[in-house]
Amino acid sequence: MSEESEGGIEWGEGDPRVLIVMNLILSSIFATVVVWALDYASLWAFTAVNVATLALVLTAITYVVTK
Repeated sequence: MSEESEGGIEWGEGDPRVLIVMNLILSSIFATVVVWALDYASLWAFTAVNVATLALVLTAITYVVTK
């Protein structure tokens, strides 16, 4: 995004470290819900390894799509 003024607010890119941390946190929460639902449906075991794997995959996909 370029610096734009909309209603007196200037929008910038933001700190990449904050964006990466937010992406990791939100991906982890979403991965936890998805793996829990899959475990509830007896399709995939609810383990920390499965949650971490899905969270890393989601983080990577989000990073690639937004670049």
